[in-house]
Amino acid sequence: MIDVLYFAWVRERIGLPKERITTSAVTVADLVAELVAREERYAAAFADTRAVRVALDQELADFSSPIAGVREVAFFPPMTGG
Repeated sequence: MIDVLYFAWVRERIGLPKERITTSAVTVADLVAELVAREERYAAAFADTRAVRVALDQELADFSSPIAGVREVAFFPPMTGG
């Protein structure tokens, strides 16, 4: 089981702040593909993955990162600094 968290507009499009899922995904990209295949709302949230950032166990990662042993995956829009 893995906890998947969604923030900001990603959460708004999916309609959930988080969910616990069982996955056979090897990488973040595989996980996203599984989610997109579930329902249209996931497809809408991940339509442009360049506009989404990911963190694995609260460490920034990328979509090619492996998720073996990861307890938490978080998806969020890019942060703006100032």
